[in-house]
Amino acid sequence: MSQTVYSINKGVNRPVEFRGLKAQYIGWLAGGLVGLLGLFAGLYIAGVNPFVCIGLIGVAGAVLFTQVYRVNKKYGQYGLMKRSAARAMPGLIRSETRKVFMGKK
Repeated sequence: MSQTVYSINKGVNRPVEFRGLKAQYIGWLAGGLVGLLGLFAGLYIAGVNPFVCIGLIGVAGAVLFTQVYRVNKKYGQYGLMKRSAARAMPGLIRSETRKVFMGKK
């Protein structure tokens, strides 16, 4: 009788990671690259010199990569969501009257 050996998945609760990018940043980079591909196609169809297209898309791609990796390193997996949630919170709550609190027991 043959014995089947099953390996245990040790990375159950770990975030998806690809070359240092974690979680949603992988999607951001993929979406940016698809956008750059569309921009290249649009410029090429419009009749712009192919070398200009390649140079422009190359620079834009380098900026995209550096910005996504910078944000990934700065905020981590959930940090950008925490930052946007903190932005949504008001900095100050002002009440002109105490009537709201006077009826409470």
